[in-house]
Amino acid sequence: MDTALVELKETLALRRESAILTAEVARGELTVTTTPTQIRDFVAFLRSDPTCRFTTLIDITAVDWPAREKRFDIVYHFLSMHLNQRIRVKAELREDEILPSIVEQFPAADWYEREVFDMYGILFSGHPDLRRILTDYGFRGYPLRKDFPTTGYVEVRYDEEQKRVVYEPVQLVQEYRLFDFMSPWEGAEYILPGDEKKGA
Repeated sequence: MDTALVELKETLALRRESAILTAEVARGELTVTTTPTQIRDFVAFLRSDPTCRFTTLIDITAVDWPAREKRFDIVYHFLSMHLNQRIRVKAELREDEILPSIVEQFPAADWYEREVFDMYGILFSGHPDLRRILTDYGFRGYPLRKDFPTTGYVEVRYDEEQKRVVYEPVQLVQEYRLFDFMSPWEGAEYILPGDEKKGA
């Protein structure tokens, strides 16, 4: 286990106890879970405190858990080049909750938060320009939510007669195939190598 990460975990637990729900070191990475209301202050602490100095924001993303009451995990990755350490900060969020933007602390969060909004529909309060960044302005739905259909809702193509891009409802030319994933050897009358271990 990385002793430097364990020491950082213990320091954070002592100095920011009210902001930390869980903290664990696993597979050489420190993951800290906080609340959406604490995220802005906690991130500011990670950036400015001399024992942390996580001055580089690497990424912001989300994970969709549709069966859970707090549907989304918002995940931040930070790097401290001064200490040569990384930290992952997570916060659980309900679908109707709004998360505070961290653009003031980390200007690089601007496009990351726009991407999370575009792909998951998560809103960030205080963001200077929260609009879609990867999909079209009239796009319907949020593609990385697990309830988004794999076909999407519309298909886009260039119409040569109209000389413009047109949107049309998705029309599948064939039904989805159903695979049973059965082995082609099922029902064979001879024993394959390794089958004798099945009953052992």
